[in-house]
Amino acid sequence: MKKLLVFSLLTFLVFAGFANTLVIKGSNTLLEVSQMWVEEFSKTNPSVKVTLEGAGSSTGISALLNGTTDVANSSRWLKDTEVQNMISQKRWFAPVQIAWDGIAIVVNETVPIKNLTISQLKDIYTGKVTRWNQIDPNLPARDIVAFSRNTASGTFEVFSEKVLGSDKLSPRIRMLESTMAEVETVQKTPYSIAYMGVGYVTDKVKVVSVNGILPSKQNILSGKYPLSRPLFIFIDVTNGWPEEGPVSEYLKFVMSKKGQEIVEKAGFVAALGQ
Repeated sequence: MKKLLVFSLLTFLVFAGFANTLVIKGSNTLLEVSQMWVEEFSKTNPSVKVTLEGAGSSTGISALLNGTTDVANSSRWLKDTEVQNMISQKRWFAPVQIAWDGIAIVVNETVPIKNLTISQLKDIYTGKVTRWNQIDPNLPARDIVAFSRNTASGTFEVFSEKVLGSDKLSPRIRMLESTMAEVETVQKTPYSIAYMGVGYVTDKVKVVSVNGILPSKQNILSGKYPLSRPLFIFIDVTNGWPEEGPVSEYLKFVMSKKGQEIVEKAGFVAALGQ
């Protein structure tokens, strides 16, 4: 009987420990707001051990596929290949739209420009134009130093879809691992340009309008801004929707009034347009 009690206690502790962990991986765009969510969530759920990583949307979805995360943050929809992998494994992932975002185009202060069209952005990022005065003869006759997120980034995927279409990114474009690296690099690099989630824009860089439209809250929410996009959390619902436990409680918090206020505080637009 004593051995049975010890075994039962150990089993309880193992499962209790597992049930009180929450692993979140994915989008670098959502990293900062997720850090804010986790900080607040942990205040009311101190027994839940939360692990958060932000290495790109593709990384998060891959982790969901291989079972190494509970929550996948993503700044894009699932790719066809990811859907096929999910189906082949007889798994089912559910999306929860948690915010709206606009991919902001930013330049260094040395670039005296206020607007770029989608066509001009495509010319820059495919390498068709390489100097600012090719965009406008009144701009400096200086090389365009263009930066991009890496290919694991959902922001890269959405930018490619909306701007490049079927064309390829020029090998001239310099790839960066994080959005924060983009902000810091554009600030320090004369005649540079980059793109990033609007929540990461600071006064260290200058935002330009796209097709004459700025990424304001109203323009993003209405879809008027041409680089608007939804932001998601994906969870595994193969065994049904989580009605209790850390994943359920975390989702409830993210979509609560407090959670959506944090979205706005982080510089994004609340999912319900609060």
